[in-house]
Amino acid sequence: MNQPLYAIPGSTVPAAASAEATPPARTVGEVLAQSQVESVLDELDRELVGLAPVKQRIRDIAALLVIDKLRLNLCLQAQTPSLHMSFTGNPGTGKTTVAMRMAQILHRLGYVRKGHLVAVTRDDLVGQYIGHTAPKTKEVLKKAMGGVLFIDEAYYLYRPENERDYGQEAIEILLQVMENQRDDLVVILAGYKDRMDTFFKSNPGMSSRIAHHLDFPDYSEGELQQIAGKMLAQMNYRFGDGAEAVFAQYLQRRLTQPHFANARSVRNALDRARLRQASRLFADRDRELTEADLTTLAPADILASRLFAADPAA
Repeated sequence: MNQPLYAIPGSTVPAAASAEATPPARTVGEVLAQSQVESVLDELDRELVGLAPVKQRIRDIAALLVIDKLRLNLCLQAQTPSLHMSFTGNPGTGKTTVAMRMAQILHRLGYVRKGHLVAVTRDDLVGQYIGHTAPKTKEVLKKAMGGVLFIDEAYYLYRPENERDYGQEAIEILLQVMENQRDDLVVILAGYKDRMDTFFKSNPGMSSRIAHHLDFPDYSEGELQQIAGKMLAQMNYRFGDGAEAVFAQYLQRRLTQPHFANARSVRNALDRARLRQASRLFADRDRELTEADLTTLAPADILASRLFAADPAA
């Protein structure tokens, strides 16, 4: 009756280990065949452009978990390894997408029961008055159990300049769960690298519970161009003659502007180009529109951006 809201009822044995019909795997190939983890890794490669160091680190973690499964099958290990992670990098570098794939990998290998991702920020965890934070944090943890809890801009949980801030209460609850129930919940903390470094220095208890640190680099101009092509294809659009070159010019200019958010900024730019294309086609009311008309972005749709206006320095 006094069990906390975030406790896990029942056995803590990984789900895959409880299967009776399939004999325990004895080779890496058998674990991969049973879990189908390779398909998730392949999908991650197809889904994300670049990020070679991140993809390799995810493969390394997957390899560790596969070997750990084989050790478990031979009774060589009794305790679940710590899998809490830190993802650092600028906005739009794929942190949430990688977290989703990580949740799938953990589920397929039996390290979490459900494999879902719950993404939150400070506002979802911290209350505005005394007695409000604990219920909010525990409710989020309850939803995340059996999967991955992704806390974006996690450093905002800690505000030492405000002695009446309730973020520390949320941190203390998280620390307890991360230590005591790591066999059914993986926590991923994300944010800008410099701020996350400061956060960990100020919260050594949190830092000591993070087993894997992944740094997400910014995309190069060429990679951003590839991302744009992938996004357009997913939306059944394409660049018309000359439009791809114009978009490359757009990227060169946008990269020098403040608040650039990598793939997120590319998506926003394409959305605005689609808006201009729609206005252009809307104005031509009497012409029957072909499939090519409806799916093609013209150079003018991109050149209408304010970045191509007269040089502000002139």
